[in-house]
Amino acid sequence: MNNAQTITRMLHECRASDDPTASFDALIPLVYDDLKQVARQQLRRLRPGQTINTTGLVNDSYAKLKASADLDWTDRQHFFAIAARAMRQIVVDHARSLMTHKRDGQIVAIDLENLPTVTEQRAEQIVYIDQLLDQLESINPDLTRTFECTYFAGYTQEEAAEMLHISVRTVQRRWTQACAWLRELANQGSE
Repeated sequence: MNNAQTITRMLHECRASDDPTASFDALIPLVYDDLKQVARQQLRRLRPGQTINTTGLVNDSYAKLKASADLDWTDRQHFFAIAARAMRQIVVDHARSLMTHKRDGQIVAIDLENLPTVTEQRAEQIVYIDQLLDQLESINPDLTRTFECTYFAGYTQEEAAEMLHISVRTVQRRWTQACAWLRELANQGSE
């Protein structure tokens, strides 16, 4: 049985177990390195001046995931998509804590390819993108999942396609659409 099959089997055991958190604990050694890779990608967005590290992000996301150990996990890909979302939430919360003041009434311009170099501006950008993603979620959840996997989790288009069970071309198309929607939502917010 390969690693992906083992992980999927263990996730199903979590759901069916009388003690899902114990089953979940047994799963973590198998996914820990992959979670660290996702965490590194997430934290790449916060640099410079971040105060949370990869291990801290993995541990915080583990706590969030463990609370949902009895979730109806589909497979390994589903687990990592949920893990990416948990990490996004933690990174955004951390970015909020880095913001020393709120820009009352001012719109933060977004650049989806490059984040500002100043920590506070970088934090504002991350928080603003998160707010836009919440709006996009209500319009098109598929675009949001694709954006999370590529932007926040840092998956390549091929990895995102595998995680989401779609083609690379669909990932590319959804990425383009998500960016266009986010820019449109940002423009609507500035009017």
